[in-house]
Amino acid sequence: MYGDCQVMMSMGGNIVGEPMFPPSNLNFLHNLPYNSPPVFSSLLTKEDNGALKGKEDELDSKSGSGNIDGGVSEEHEDGEQQQRNPKRKRYHRHSVRQIQEMEALFKECPHPDDKQRLKLSQDLGLKPRQVKFWFQNRRTQMKSQQDRADNVILRAENENLKNENVRLHGAIRNITCPACGGPAILGEMSLDEQHLRIENARLKEELERLNGMATRYAGGRPVHGMVQAPQMMVPSLDLDIGMYTRQYHHEQAPPPPFCPPLCHTSDMMVPHSMPEINPLGTVGLLENDKPLAFDLAMAAMAELLKMSQLNEGLWLQSGGEGREILNVDEYAKSFQWPINHKQELSGWRTEGTRSTVTVIMNSITLVDAFLDANKWMEMFPSIVSKARTVQVITAGLASHGSGSLQLMYAEFQFFTPLVPTREVYFLRYCQQTADGGWVIVDFPVDGISENLQLPLSRYRRRPSGCVIKDMPNGYSRVTWVEHSEVDDKPIHPMFNQIVESGEAFGAQRWATVLQRQCERLASLMAENISDRDLGAFSVMTTLEARRSLMRLAQRMMRIFCINMSGSGGQSWTTLTGGPEDTVRITTRKNTEVGQPIGLILCAITTTWLPVPPHQVFDLLRDDRRRTELDVLSSGSASNEVAHIANGTHTGNCISLYRVNTGGNTPQNVELMLQESCTDPSASLVIYAPIDISSVQMAVTSEDHSYVPLLPSGFIITPRRQPNDPKHAYNGNGISSSNNRGDGCLMTVGVQMLASSNPTANLNFSAVPAINNHLCNAVNQIRAALLAPRDQ
Repeated sequence: MYGDCQVMMSMGGNIVGEPMFPPSNLNFLHNLPYNSPPVFSSLLTKEDNGALKGKEDELDSKSGSGNIDGGVSEEHEDGEQQQRNPKRKRYHRHSVRQIQEMEALFKECPHPDDKQRLKLSQDLGLKPRQVKFWFQNRRTQMKSQQDRADNVILRAENENLKNENVRLHGAIRNITCPACGGPAILGEMSLDEQHLRIENARLKEELERLNGMATRYAGGRPVHGMVQAPQMMVPSLDLDIGMYTRQYHHEQAPPPPFCPPLCHTSDMMVPHSMPEINPLGTVGLLENDKPLAFDLAMAAMAELLKMSQLNEGLWLQSGGEGREILNVDEYAKSFQWPINHKQELSGWRTEGTRSTVTVIMNSITLVDAFLDANKWMEMFPSIVSKARTVQVITAGLASHGSGSLQLMYAEFQFFTPLVPTREVYFLRYCQQTADGGWVIVDFPVDGISENLQLPLSRYRRRPSGCVIKDMPNGYSRVTWVEHSEVDDKPIHPMFNQIVESGEAFGAQRWATVLQRQCERLASLMAENISDRDLGAFSVMTTLEARRSLMRLAQRMMRIFCINMSGSGGQSWTTLTGGPEDTVRITTRKNTEVGQPIGLILCAITTTWLPVPPHQVFDLLRDDRRRTELDVLSSGSASNEVAHIANGTHTGNCISLYRVNTGGNTPQNVELMLQESCTDPSASLVIYAPIDISSVQMAVTSEDHSYVPLLPSGFIITPRRQPNDPKHAYNGNGISSSNNRGDGCLMTVGVQMLASSNPTANLNFSAVPAINNHLCNAVNQIRAALLAPRDQ
């Protein structure tokens, strides 16, 4: 190194390196005479030298006003330097206190007016112009940082688009005819025809997969009705909707639309169902709408962060329950949404709640679940009945999705058809914060674009979501804020209190369900398990069999929650029509795999019990008392052959019961799959009959969707005694009582296969039978709970 330096010095060169001191400590350099190097002096004219000198003086004069890093004030510097260089301007270094005060005001108001600048300059002993210059420089610095961050996101998005373009070009080059297997000729095909051929290939693969599933379910016998697909009828091009661009003469038969021009065939397959049509059409947000959407995303994220941190005044405690309710008046003073909603809010009610939990899942995995609609539904099976991503406005960074913005649709449900579902379109934004945390915020899409025609909704999602912070050992701390405006349909009096207090769709329910589901996923991926978890049953001998049974139970839970709510506009019928009647009955015709094929009859009822929720939950999952409840055992004894714990609470588990009936044989064993789970918002006990062959197929195959399940079960929801004035709620949904455990609502839901023929009509004799079944179940549970304990 030293040799290099000596060589360069001998050559007359200059050594340029990193400064050993920060720029703020290089003031002594101004006292040294400046001499341009000979080479540079020879290249610069007098005018250039004068301009350079003037530029240097200008920069020196402004360096003090732009300093935001702190330093020592030099107001009392002696006049020796001024005497040496009288043309040099004095400048001011801000003290640490001055910078802190200006930073604090900058966070609240980046653009202070003249009065604010004057007051701040008087407090800090500065000139108003110095304060003005400092704010200008600070805004420029913030803008530069934001531009750099946006640049990184855009570069990553551009790289993703390039990769996707290469992949699509490769896929088009490798396309083969799905009917004959020959190479496709794309030269004479339009882009729409190419897309149709790709879609036809996908449908063919789906049909083959369903045929394989049906063959396995039929015990190895092929299902000929599905293998032989009918010949496809060529649609009339005159009635086409513009998908095909070619025109054919009537006397000339056109080629099949999904086959290349030189590969004609008539053995085409008809898809069983058309893809779901987006209610918004194919429009979504246009390019000129996206800047406004991003601005609203920034405003929604800032609002959510502030709502998750503020405590005094904005949030009110609900009695002794630890629940936090939004103070609507204080919120209106502190926050204002940039866009005024056109829809009239007369009669709408505001719900705002907050809850904080610790979950056993890292932040990256949580963010991935929120950005994928299917994973989001799996994470909240009892809340999210439907969800889909309508439009990906930006995918964010490829590694973790920071900066992602999506237009989404969702339907939220409760455990009963007596509470209407809530459908909503909203925008979801994901951003990683400077401290490594994450923000997932949902905000309304109303008013962003005139081109976006939304269906009329009774529910609007205000800035809501969660703030995620990583904790040691793979845990995360999640602060959930749920804020919405709703125009409730008529709700049954039995559930008025739960809905209006925010317990039905509030932050506490979202957070506790998330906490329980994270524990369930941790149990699913666990490697160290007990012998009891594997069980004594012959098919439950491996870790993979255990996981398959857990996935099957998860699907059972989701089927029950959807079928027992008002999801999808399902119509329920009351038996008597009285105001106190909570029995509801409905039928549906099922032709899809995963549930029994035929006409299914569903019935549900809710009753209030004067006992704490945990007593009802313990009774329903007590193996020793199952025979007391015909709804669980049908009068037959049963024993547990497999047990899987999937949470810290002993009640969170999956069990497989063997029902001891006289008709049991080694080849025909009647089993009962049951999952029980509990959290502060609700407790569930869900069960479904299943035969041994279905269990064997489920645990030995990765795809268990073809195993038919028809679950029934119980939902226990905490609730105070109805019509008790001392437990009334005020306007903010705050309870005036601290008593929590004086009762609960028990909902009983039953499903049965009324006919194996989907086109059959319901035999009305089945209605009184299922009604009696519900009444007997409720009476047996009530009698078992209220019986003397010494018996």
